[in-house]
Amino acid sequence: MLHNREELQQLRKISRSHFDAQTKKILICAGTGCVAGGSLEIYARLVELLKEKGIHCQVDLEKEPHGDDVGVKRSGCHGFCEMGPLVRIEPQGWLYIKVKIDDCEEIVEKTILEGQPIERLCYKKNGEIYKTQEEIPFYKKQTREVLEHCGHIDATSIEEYIAIGGYEAYEKALFEMSGEEIVREIELSNLRGRGGGGFPAGRKWEQVRRQKAPRKYIVCNGDEGDPGAFMDRSVMEGDPHRLLEGMMIAGIACGAQEGYIYVRAEYPMAVSRLKLAIEQAHEFGLLGENILGSGFCFDIKISRGAGAFVCGEGSALTASIEGKRGMPRVKPPRTVEKGLFECPTVLNNVETLANVSQIILRGAQWYRGIGPENSPGTKAFALTGNIENTGLIEVPMGTTLREIIFDIGGGMRGGAEFKAVQIGGPSGGCLTKEHLDLPLDFDSLQKVGAMIGSGGLVVMDDKTCMVEVARFFMNFTQNESCGKCVPCREGTKRMLEILERIVAGQGRDGDIEMLEELAETISATALCGLGKTAAQPVLSTIKNFREEYEAHVYEKRCPTHNCQKLKRYYIDAELCKGCSKCARMCPVSAISGEIKHPFTIDETKCIKCGACFDGCSFKAVKEG
Repeated sequence: MLHNREELQQLRKISRSHFDAQTKKILICAGTGCVAGGSLEIYARLVELLKEKGIHCQVDLEKEPHGDDVGVKRSGCHGFCEMGPLVRIEPQGWLYIKVKIDDCEEIVEKTILEGQPIERLCYKKNGEIYKTQEEIPFYKKQTREVLEHCGHIDATSIEEYIAIGGYEAYEKALFEMSGEEIVREIELSNLRGRGGGGFPAGRKWEQVRRQKAPRKYIVCNGDEGDPGAFMDRSVMEGDPHRLLEGMMIAGIACGAQEGYIYVRAEYPMAVSRLKLAIEQAHEFGLLGENILGSGFCFDIKISRGAGAFVCGEGSALTASIEGKRGMPRVKPPRTVEKGLFECPTVLNNVETLANVSQIILRGAQWYRGIGPENSPGTKAFALTGNIENTGLIEVPMGTTLREIIFDIGGGMRGGAEFKAVQIGGPSGGCLTKEHLDLPLDFDSLQKVGAMIGSGGLVVMDDKTCMVEVARFFMNFTQNESCGKCVPCREGTKRMLEILERIVAGQGRDGDIEMLEELAETISATALCGLGKTAAQPVLSTIKNFREEYEAHVYEKRCPTHNCQKLKRYYIDAELCKGCSKCARMCPVSAISGEIKHPFTIDETKCIKCGACFDGCSFKAVKEG
């Protein structure tokens, strides 16, 4: 238990010396993706092998350093998820990809004992071998500020976090700054909410700070319900103390004594690491009563959500924490006035709060030096889809789509042509080739009818059906509607029915116009922000790919041949050898003909299963 500032400073000094004494480190990615690939088994095997060979292995900072220690760490997400399990070797900075348990002995023998890289485990592209992590094109154009510790320290160790400067900003806020000064610094930095809306965090904090109320709360939104998004999860798993520190500083700034982290139960590793981090903070006297003798009292609790997408909305989230059904309410009053338990509440998402400590330490001007003036700082994105390099990235705000997709992402998979990217999940919009040089920041995206959202980027190639993409997102939104307001409950249902009819080949004249009309009505009249943006994927795909909708509705065909019920199979008479294999394979006897003569398909009987297409040895069956 630390009793004062001097004891914290002394602990930081000792922890730093222990951390630096580990001149060799093996950092095994223990993010969810790599754990699923067996990284914890690799961690255990490396520890076992080091001990067998008499090499002093240190898995924490609690022991006195021996001078020849090898630190073996379970780190947070390195980001290059599709290449996992990932293992980083320090001090060289080598990154090994797709590591298997059978590779562990060679890693110990060749890398740890001989100091040589294992080239077969290094990333390769176009014949070039990239030994260090920073050289790899996926990382080269990134600016990792929020994610700077993920992959570089033990995600379960408060000592390591303190050793690299953790809780230094908290100490500064406690002993050198007033609440008003803290809020002023956040305001000057122009930190904007990373959860989707981009509302200035400092303005929100000031509104809560000014409230005359006996109780106030700091709430962290870790719900992250967008399909394909995992930025917040990676911070909670890989650097949980950074999130706690941001919440603690917010507590000092606003006069709050209690905080809640709302995280979905589908993130069990994030929950367990947050619980451990909170326990450690209590043990070290950084949470609780009279923290470090300053008179400030603060505690943090975890509230697990059941996975409802609507609970990402502020008032629905606070209702869920209170034990009520997660449903939005009419505003005003706003959350800053009457939020959790009817008390003034600061509600920010994980990434927003993870920026706070560095702003307090380095100053608002440092932060404003990154990215454009109206959207400073960095943004983490989950890069997925038909792209060469998928994973978690972090870039300065204002980075173009072209840089992300082609420089960091490595371009389209298999040499395909870029078609579109869905940004912002179910609440976002679709960007196309004409937007490749658009800077990704709050204001620029708003002008083209899109939004950053929490940071999901789903990249699509020219084989993607945009009508089906709109149907997918509308199906998700309709299923996740809380049902409280009629526009969202009934409007999204009607839109989904129309989209399902269109992809089934039953589109009618006027369907496209009806979708647009319903979308505008829902956007104007829905109760909450999620409802108001529910139709955005449909509107943006109609705007940018109207010809695809028209082909589905009027020509009864899918230009990309993705919609099963709009597929048409026919036999090219010039290629058909009359072998009858297709007729024998057809489950509904829709193919007929004579041996050694071209066969034909009866489209009225064809169920479009594709068996004939896949089975024809002469490629005579065509898809039209």
